[in-house]
Amino acid sequence: MARKKDQGARRAELGEAVQRAVLARGLEGVRLRDIAEQAGVTPAAVLYYGDLDALIYETYQRAIERFSQERERVAEQFSDARDRLRACIDHGVASGPDDELVRLLFECWPRSLRDAKAAALDSSLTERQIAVYYGILVIGQTQGHFALTDPPRMLAANFVAMEDGYQMEVLAGRRSRGEVIASLHSYARAATGHDLS
Repeated sequence: MARKKDQGARRAELGEAVQRAVLARGLEGVRLRDIAEQAGVTPAAVLYYGDLDALIYETYQRAIERFSQERERVAEQFSDARDRLRACIDHGVASGPDDELVRLLFECWPRSLRDAKAAALDSSLTERQIAVYYGILVIGQTQGHFALTDPPRMLAANFVAMEDGYQMEVLAGRRSRGEVIASLHSYARAATGHDLS
């Protein structure tokens, strides 16, 4: 039993090493040697847990889970859809260029253009974010707070698309988090008829 626990802890440490290596070198530049250096082990020891692609997919999946679960948890803290929408927007925007979780998600995204497994993971992230917004919009309509201008699924997808586009601006240092939140609040007002500010 202790061996299984040790392997789980080592695998988690290796996942953190993969994340650090990807953030330092970029996904396309990362090598097995970089991960080994970050983990303080030999490349052969890294391979015990899987090849480079498998380790990257696992790290991407964990990042997706973490981002999605945190956002879902934040939104579910409120019963009023207006508060949920405000919290969802606030939690979804990168804190700045050094936001490691959001950077990691965006490092992995380009691979989805030519890799079916990465594309499936990216699609799962997108769909989970759309589902959060969709639920909030439907609740807000039911509560009488939102007068939706289009079907809730379309509006939810628009929120996610805008967020994704703006995230790149924040990560590149071209827009501040505050500017992006203000833009998303503006869209929320147009889409729901409610002013979040």
